[in-house]
Amino acid sequence: MVMTPTEQNKIDTELKSFTSRHFERPAACRNVEQVRFYVRELCVRIEELEEQFNYAPEWAYGLLAQYSARQDAMISDRNMYS
Repeated sequence: MVMTPTEQNKIDTELKSFTSRHFERPAACRNVEQVRFYVRELCVRIEELEEQFNYAPEWAYGLLAQYSARQDAMISDRNMYS
């Protein structure tokens, strides 16, 4: 089944709304556990969309990459000062 642009837009809008209400920006995250929580939640959402609709917004993967980079930086900083 091929999704229409309208259906994709609806998914994009709903996911953006969810992330803006429940997630902090990657740069605003204060600890590794918080970032890990967001990474897990975002992975679950992306996986659900892929399974249900065979679609997930590209920006969601970009956001996941930003959280992963933030997590890596925090771990690196923690290891540097240990």
